[in-house]
Amino acid sequence: MTHQAYCVTVTLVQGQPVYSIALESQLREEIFTNYSALQRPAKIVNVKVDLTLLTVNDLSIKYQTLSVSALLTLSWIDDRLAWLSGRSQDYTSILYMYDTEKNVWKPTIYVENSVVDLSVITDPNTPMRMDQRGEIRWSTSAIYIVSCESEIMYYPLDQQTCEVKLTTAGYTALDINLIFDPTPVTLAFYAENGEWELLTVQGIKPTDKVLGGASHSKVLFRISMRRRPLFHIMNTMFPVVLMAFLIPMAFKLNVESGEKMGYSLTVLLAYAVYLSMISENIPSTSVSICFLSIYLATTLVLSTLSVLFVIVVINVHHSPEEEPMSPKLQAFGFKLEKVLCRKKNDASTQPVKVAPTPNDCLDKPDTMLKDNYMCEEEDMTWIRLSRLLDQFFFVTFMIVITFSTLVFTALTSLKLLTY
Repeated sequence: MTHQAYCVTVTLVQGQPVYSIALESQLREEIFTNYSALQRPAKIVNVKVDLTLLTVNDLSIKYQTLSVSALLTLSWIDDRLAWLSGRSQDYTSILYMYDTEKNVWKPTIYVENSVVDLSVITDPNTPMRMDQRGEIRWSTSAIYIVSCESEIMYYPLDQQTCEVKLTTAGYTALDINLIFDPTPVTLAFYAENGEWELLTVQGIKPTDKVLGGASHSKVLFRISMRRRPLFHIMNTMFPVVLMAFLIPMAFKLNVESGEKMGYSLTVLLAYAVYLSMISENIPSTSVSICFLSIYLATTLVLSTLSVLFVIVVINVHHSPEEEPMSPKLQAFGFKLEKVLCRKKNDASTQPVKVAPTPNDCLDKPDTMLKDNYMCEEEDMTWIRLSRLLDQFFFVTFMIVITFSTLVFTALTSLKLLTY
């Protein structure tokens, strides 16, 4: 740095010097003479760090990265640049001076968990502010993209905690000690994110990191957020639960309608699409398992099984009447018929219905009586067996889907209670 000598006439007002550009230029000439920007100002320099969070740009669960816009401020004491006393004349009329990192020593710090740039934080265009005591304050704004291990167990009602880690580069903990400013985090200028609600931002001083046999000073800012749930409840969870109850309805369709198989395949494909959409937003490798993925996978298995059982029902229904039915299959049909009739009686909360007598069944073979009881014939027909299978599969799938939905709802409700 080249400096020129100045001859300054100082104007005094009531015994105090008056600020002038020439006076500041003379001060610069005096304090920067023999000053080296490569030499740290003390054996151990305490560097205060504080973060002004501006906004959370994005939190990618799939790629496990957090993007934030923030203003990072560093401050430290450099006695070589003080002018409150010990100078050739009185410079107290100069409150502050400004210079860049090209001429002033600056601690070298980098973002340890950055996924974009691991170089030292630098901004040659942003000036440093120096006061009379030699305290230097330097603020630089940037977009920090850091790695963030995601917790997806309760996705999309998840809560994430990410960290921005700052570590000294080159200098060890015996040269630079990173500490926090009395107010390490400022949220006065924070702009809300539409998807994520900011919970807390904390400044934490962890154990110094050892690298190459030497420890390096380190600080981190821990950011806690939770996802705003309304959008995902209305557009993901609610449709998924409703679609699950469409699976048993395939067994309520009449075989003669010709829509039974097409309906089952449509529900299966719809669930496969939903599962692929959610998988795109979940990391391929994770420590925890997403409850929503488990629910979707379970429902997808049930939908697949429903297609197979619909094929069985259609095949039984269209079996030729002249084709004999094995005694074991007939016995199975009669037992299934009894179970379904008993189920209806047990489930009813109305006065107990009287089951049909054998004479009633003989009078009305293969028909439904007024209380929905099926009469047992001496011979089980294929059509009759297919209708029994339809009713059995409907009840079974409805029970399984209702149970799995209640478990999924209970788990997510517990998480909602913490919101």
